[in-house]
Amino acid sequence: RRLVCLEMIDRAIPRPGYSILVDSEEVGVVTSGTQSPSLKKGIALAYLNLPWAKVGNEVEVQVRNRRQKAVVVKPPFYKNGTAHL
Repeated sequence: RRLVCLEMIDRAIPRPGYSILVDSEEVGVVTSGTQSPSLKKGIALAYLNLPWAKVGNEVEVQVRNRRQKAVVVKPPFYKNGTAHL
C-alpha cells in the first residue's frame, strides 16, 4: 500500500474510514479527508494498493452508500497560490 492524495471529481466529502473501490473491489481506505475551501472540492489522504496508487488513476470513494468518483493527484494540493487544474 502507498499513501496518496485524492481529489474528488464528484461533489462529496471523503471521511476517515471510507472504502476506496475499483470495479466493486476494495483497493484502499481514506485516512483523512475534508472539504478544501481553496479548491472548492473534497480532498483526502488514503492508503491504496500499489497498482492503483499512480497519479491520474480514477477510483471511487464509498460515501454514505453511494460511490463518488475521485482521482489520485500529486501532492501538494495547493502551492504558492495555485491549485491543481
